[in-house]
Amino acid sequence: MASIMEGPLSKWTNVMKGWQYRWFVLDYNAGLLSYYTSKDKMMRGSRRGCVRLRGAVIGIDDEDDSTFTITVDQKTFHFQARDADEREKWIQALEETILRHTLQLQSTINPIDAIYQPNPLEPVISTMPTQTVLPTESSPLCKSEPRPSSLPVGPGVTSLVHPQTPTPNSTGSGHSPPSSSLTSPSHVNLSPNTVPEFSYSSSEDEFYDADEFHQSSSSPKRFIDSSGSASVLTHSSSGNSLKRPDTTDSLISSISNGMSDADLFDSHDDRDDDGEAGSVEEHKSVIMHLLSQVRLGMDLTKVVLPTFILERRSLLEMYADFFAHPDLFVSISDQKDAKDRMVQVVRWYLSAFHAGRKGSVAKKPYNPILGEIFQCHWTLPMENEENAEPMSEGPVPWGSKNCVTFVAEQVSHHPPISAFYAECFSRRIQFNAHIWTKSKFLGMSIGVHNIGQGCVSCLDYDEHYILTFPNGYGRSILTVPWVELGGECSIHCSKTGYSASIIFHTKPFYGGKKHRITAEIFPPNDKKSFCSIEGEWNGVMYAKYATGENTVFIDTKKVPIIKKKVRKLEDQDEYESRCLWKDVTYNLKIRDIDAATEAKHRLEERQRAEARERKEKDIQWETRLFHEDGECWVYDEPLLKRLGASKH
Repeated sequence: MASIMEGPLSKWTNVMKGWQYRWFVLDYNAGLLSYYTSKDKMMRGSRRGCVRLRGAVIGIDDEDDSTFTITVDQKTFHFQARDADEREKWIQALEETILRHTLQLQSTINPIDAIYQPNPLEPVISTMPTQTVLPTESSPLCKSEPRPSSLPVGPGVTSLVHPQTPTPNSTGSGHSPPSSSLTSPSHVNLSPNTVPEFSYSSSEDEFYDADEFHQSSSSPKRFIDSSGSASVLTHSSSGNSLKRPDTTDSLISSISNGMSDADLFDSHDDRDDDGEAGSVEEHKSVIMHLLSQVRLGMDLTKVVLPTFILERRSLLEMYADFFAHPDLFVSISDQKDAKDRMVQVVRWYLSAFHAGRKGSVAKKPYNPILGEIFQCHWTLPMENEENAEPMSEGPVPWGSKNCVTFVAEQVSHHPPISAFYAECFSRRIQFNAHIWTKSKFLGMSIGVHNIGQGCVSCLDYDEHYILTFPNGYGRSILTVPWVELGGECSIHCSKTGYSASIIFHTKPFYGGKKHRITAEIFPPNDKKSFCSIEGEWNGVMYAKYATGENTVFIDTKKVPIIKKKVRKLEDQDEYESRCLWKDVTYNLKIRDIDAATEAKHRLEERQRAEARERKEKDIQWETRLFHEDGECWVYDEPLLKRLGASKH
């Protein structure tokens, strides 16, 4: 096979602030991607710049099918192919080249122990990096001071597990050059001796993004990760049924004995006292760990992530943040006109995302275990809960009828599906949703596709608003990770005919703002919107109405977040989120990573053992509070059902 490939690509230039066509040549043997102003210039050897591929990382964006990046030597280079197929050919060839030269680097400079430890129930990929080499200077990067790559691990290092296994393009006797339909010229002769020490581009042709990186002093780190992924939680060995938790009696007894609200419930968020999530070198250690396990586009569901990146709460608890503004939620049912109710649904929906992210560094919540439950409630502003009529049923029986109550359950492990439900009895409104998360490695980012839907039900009007959720992306995982949302979402009420289209815009390579949204609200049977909204989902959003009125639609910086109330740990059952993960949470809080990892490992091992026992006895798992209805997961005892039963 040919060892050199060539073809056209567009690249971004910082000087011109735009895309420019160039002719690129990939030298598989040298591990070098060179570029020229034209094919003729390439024939004369007038190279404008090059990108070293040893230790490089390829990045793609799920929202764009033609662009990609190469990150190496503390620089990020941006490219654009003509279409998705052409991008795929380049990425395949580049990955093969990166893999070959990264493996050479591994064997000579910084070996990694890649350990494959299968789950008794399923294959799980897990590695334990023993040491990482990171930059040692803290001055900002500039073209005159390029530095060696801080990433001695490339995206295909899973081959280290079985280095003798041939790649799809190899014969089994070693790595072969990649095959491609792009031109493979025999007239170009780039010797490995021409490989520069660092990637570079000519001054008038500069196209790496130096601002992408934040330098910091660092030192080698050691860390240990557990070797399994969260599995399942079965019924307790004590023989008590966990289908329907009932601790209402003890709570009512406590209330009758004069205990205050503060005595009974915990409104503290474990993230409240969370400082910045470690130093920059720890973030680079995270990506080093990831890169030793995954390849571009790989599903991350079965990849074990290191304990130190966890957020100190379960994903089920994070979903409760959709109701951080419960007053906006309940006010939907207060609107007397169908048009106003639709507008209020959109307002609440757009307010529901910013509270889930706290701090400047993104972290990952715990993956919920099958059967895990999270319950909480909110006291509405201006409501006196002491004089409110208590609940006797519903998702949180110890709340009042004026509260917004919430429950979530992990209803499936494969695929990972969470179901959650909220209601306010006095306002006769409820919400039911399920989300199936599919995560994917994108090189410079991690993408999480949120598959599923939610339904807001205004019971007095018999209206049901079906809505979808945006995808999430963990960006800049080589430096300081941050979260952005992306994708098109919709809200629709079949009874009234009102609908809304919402777009969460991802930030382009250059220019533009982060966290942008645009939305249109449409009347029944009309393609012309009566309200246009734009702004930032974690900032200010503005509305422009067809009448000409312009107004602030919602300002998430000024609308107060109402803290949820959760039962204290001593009152929780063992399968409730905070109780289940309490040892992991505590040790992460005191920064004892080894102890947190051990606690996580014990929990996972217990779940695997119980899962094996169910399999051996041919026992099917029964969900606790939700049931499957077609493609949806529905709360067993919603307010609509309970009110209907009371009429009879």
